[in-house]
Order: sequence, then C-alpha cells, then structure tokens
Amino acid sequence: MNQFPRGFVHFAATVALAASALLPTALQAQNSSKSDQWIHVRVENKDEGGETVRVNVPIEMAVKVLPAIKKDNFQGGKVHLDCGHMNDVDFRALLDAVRTAKDGEYVTVQSNENDVRVAKNAGYLYIHVTDKKHKNAAEAKETKNAHESRVEVKVPMKVVDALFSSGKDELDIVAALRALSSNGDTELVSVKDSENTVRVWIDSKNIAD
Repeated sequence: MNQFPRGFVHFAATVALAASALLPTALQAQNSSKSDQWIHVRVENKDEGGETVRVNVPIEMAVKVLPAIKKDNFQGGKVHLDCGHMNDVDFRALLDAVRTAKDGEYVTVQSNENDVRVAKNAGYLYIHVTDKKHKNAAEAKETKNAHESRVEVKVPMKVVDALFSSGKDELDIVAALRALSSNGDTELVSVKDSENTVRVWIDSKNIAD
C-alpha cells in the first residue's frame, strides 16, 4: 500500500506534463468557438525562476489529434496497460463493483507515510492521496507538511466507464474525452508537492485561469 500513493503522484504529474508536451503543436488548428468544452492543463514549477506551462485544447480537437499519436504504449487514442506491472488486479471487475455500489467511502487509509481516500458520491469517483515525505512525526511537525505531495482526482463515473470501454488491457482516452465533453465544467486533477503544482480541468473558456 505504501508504494501506491507515491507512484500515483508520479503518474498524475507525468500525464499532465505529457499533455503539455504533445498537444501544443496542434493548437494552430483550434476552433475558437467558446461553446465547445476545453481541457486545461497548468503546471507550475516552484523553484526560483521556475516556469509555468499552460495548455488549453478544445476537447473536440483532442479527440481528432490523439489517434494520430503513436508512442510506446499510446496508440490510436488508447493506452495499452502492461499487465506485468498491475499485480494481477482486474481493474474492470473493480470498476464494475464501484459502479454498481451505493455512494460512500470505500477506502480510507491513514498512516505515517500515506493518507488515501477513495469514495463515490453523486456520480463522481473521488481519489485523494497524500504522500508524506517525513521520516517521523517530529520531522512532520517541524516542517509543517512542507514536503507532502497531495493528489486530488474527481472523475465522473461515465468517464470512468468510457475509459475502460475498449479492452481488458486498454484505456480508451478518446472515448473518455467524448464522455467528458458532455459533462460540463469539472475540476479533474490537482497535484501539489514541494516542486510543482499541477491542475487539470475542463470548462467552456478558451483561456486558462
């Protein structure tokens, strides 16, 4: 369990940074209509003189561009999952269990190293992870949680359904974006640590906050 939150923090930050690297080249073809939903990614580096990267992409354009990207496990708008690194977890079965279950808190973990919360409420799946860098409670008190990494994910369940709609070993990113575009304004991912802050959200604005 202790390895999961740290890996999740890294994964969320990597996804946001990958978006900032891959999608700006397509912005020249963007549609300026404000009625369309846009996906926004903002990455801020906290170092002195650090950069702030903002990416604003119409979801309709992303749906057309992503299938053209072919890199490693990302092919045709889908991510192939390496089952050898998934510890034999059947994510489709887990998804079905969450989808059909009543609203509530499914996982709550509090320890000296990690805090984890997984819950479902009003059609949304919530995943909150705090990865504590402290070696002990005294250090935590002294640093006032300065070295914590926090990940907050809020995903509509219909987007989760679409994400897993392809195959057992694939995530359908394009299908998830289509489902996302019909959901309205939503804060999706927030990552905060001592080095960077990452925010991913959707709305109808063609500029970021």
